Amino acid sequence: MDFLLKPLGWILEQLAYLFNGSFAWSVFVFTLIVNILMIPLNIKTQKSSVGQMRIRPKMDALKQKYGDDKQRYQTELQKLYSEENISMSGGCLPMLIRLPIMLGVYRVVLSPLKYIMGVSETAIAAGKAAVEGITGSTLNGYYELNILEYVEKSKITSPEISQKMSEIDFNFFGIKLTDSPKFNIDIIHNFELSWLIPVLAFAAAMLTSIVSMKIQKRNNPDAPSMSGMMLTMPFISLIIGFSVSCAAGFYWACSSLIAGAIQSVIQIYYGPGKMIASQQAKELIKRNKEEKEIKAKVNNVTEK
Repeated sequence: MDFLLKPLGWILEQLAYLFNGSFAWSVFVFTLIVNILMIPLNIKTQKSSVGQMRIRPKMDALKQKYGDDKQRYQTELQKLYSEENISMSGGCLPMLIRLPIMLGVYRVVLSPLKYIMGVSETAIAAGKAAVEGITGSTLNGYYELNILEYVEKSKITSPEISQKMSEIDFNFFGIKLTDSPKFNIDIIHNFELSWLIPVLAFAAAMLTSIVSMKIQKRNNPDAPSMSGMMLTMPFISLIIGFSVSCAAGFYWACSSLIAGAIQSVIQIYYGPGKMIASQQAKELIKRNKEEKEIKAKVNNVTEK
């Protein structure tokens, strides 16, 4: 996976330097750029989805006619898609591209020492051993943020990591993105802001779900309601947010908010109503043109 993770880490590092070393701005801007680049593919997916909706009656007719002969049905269905200029795999391509990038950024965010800050394997291993010596437990999985947290709080020392930390700022409005979210009711002696990150992820996912449901209902009132699932997802984001680092939760929140906003705009401008009406208008113009051509040919034959 290093062939993907190292370039992603380098991009995040360069973006951080553009914003005075801000890790938060780096993640936000990178997420924004990726989603902007995905807009053409998302529009293609939306058009494919609306196209399938438009030819649904024809698809049902084919299923009724060739339902018992699956091979013939698939052949006729492919023919129909070709005639209507609709891609059968149009909805899968954006996800196939987006998923590796999302997983890659997630891995990079959880392993900033190696992929963003360029810390040597020796320093990382030494930091890991030092943290394990203090906690008395073995660090498994993504432990680099634990190392950063301990170095930042001066619980362990590492000249190389400390020097790199002076170049990359993991603060986000007073929240240390290297920390794990904690909810502490002792606001006088030990006030914590880290719990705001999972709440931010929840709010971003909830806002996206509500806006998407409203747009979907307006564009296609007869479509099956998915409100239950869409309103459940934000609560899952909240639970996950408290089980991962603040850095991962922040990326999750940025991704939900930006992707949701862009998709909402696409649904507004490429909604089923507008696209189906536009396609019907094009078909009407085409039919009128064909009728005129036929009439012109008939008139020519009559005159001769």
